[in-house]
Amino acid sequence: MTEIEATTAISETTLAKYLAGSGLVPCCGALTPQHLDAPEAETGALLAAAAVHDLGWMRRIAVRGEDRFRWLSGMVTNTVHDLADNRGAWNLVLNAQGRIQGDLTVWREDDNLELEIEAAQYERLLAHFERFIIMDDVELVPLSGEAALGLTGPAAHKVLERLGLPVLAEPMTRTRLEWNGMNLGVSRCFGASAEHYALWAPETHMGRVWQYLRAAGAGRAGCVSLDAFRIAEGIPAFGADIVERDLPQETSQMRALSFSKGCYLGQEIVERIRSRGNVHRHLRHLELVGQEPAGQAPPAGTELLAHDGAVAGQIRSAAALILEAGQAGEAGKRIFALAMIRAEAEVREQTFSYSAGPASGTARLLAEPPSFQ
Repeated sequence: MTEIEATTAISETTLAKYLAGSGLVPCCGALTPQHLDAPEAETGALLAAAAVHDLGWMRRIAVRGEDRFRWLSGMVTNTVHDLADNRGAWNLVLNAQGRIQGDLTVWREDDNLELEIEAAQYERLLAHFERFIIMDDVELVPLSGEAALGLTGPAAHKVLERLGLPVLAEPMTRTRLEWNGMNLGVSRCFGASAEHYALWAPETHMGRVWQYLRAAGAGRAGCVSLDAFRIAEGIPAFGADIVERDLPQETSQMRALSFSKGCYLGQEIVERIRSRGNVHRHLRHLELVGQEPAGQAPPAGTELLAHDGAVAGQIRSAAALILEAGQAGEAGKRIFALAMIRAEAEVREQTFSYSAGPASGTARLLAEPPSFQ
């Protein structure tokens, strides 16, 4: 459980209630199944096929009022005015000092604006936004009655095709349709190594959607395997890999920044960094080789050491993918991490060492997401 999750009362997701009896753990501000299959089967579906999983911690907010475009553009780091119909953009939310307060996705449909926020950040970001609605004609309206399932893996499009659902050509696009007697939203999200979809359905029909996806060939994955796959893809999570003291450029997530939009909260710091020089550390993606017999993923906070023994960085999150034979080699584990690395250590292009109890080994920077085919 992250620090953010620990401070907020959490409840079961809609899927967790439907799958009564599954072991639940906190994830992104909600209680969700920890495992839904053997770890190697969950990983296998995510890496080589497709897995359906919970996204019931996502919350939606409609941004309404005459000033909604101008106001929202001034609150987030990415484009709002220039979003095309049925497209979304991932954003960071900053304070006046340019420090990250959270993240969210902005979606546009016609002239309607909508936010998607994790439950763990929901109340805090709402409070942050409310402080900046002063003379603006803006209303933030929580949307309820629907919940989301995820469909992730290289064969996700095949599962959708079998069900007669649309396959979206580009990430960060979405559509809505009537399907099997329900109003269904289909979003294609960002992914680095696989296709990622979110299906929004009425909470009362969540069990039906789950059954349809399973019947169409989707495996299933709990939050532990899903989080390990996220780390293997190098996709950071706020509260774990990105924290409040970070500056946007330190996260290396340039897809969350627009340098051509108008002014927004914290922009002065972002522009100063861009025009005057780089930051002194970056969030980077690594693959780790753990020493046997343990071969464990190191805990958050583990230091990475250069060859000369100097501290080169610190691991923010790490996880081991449990692999079956034939998945990029023999059965076993591959360990990945996201870590904040000092800029001078990156220049050397060296490997690092780490040691934290039984978890010890070496780490190398990844220039691109790993291949599992």
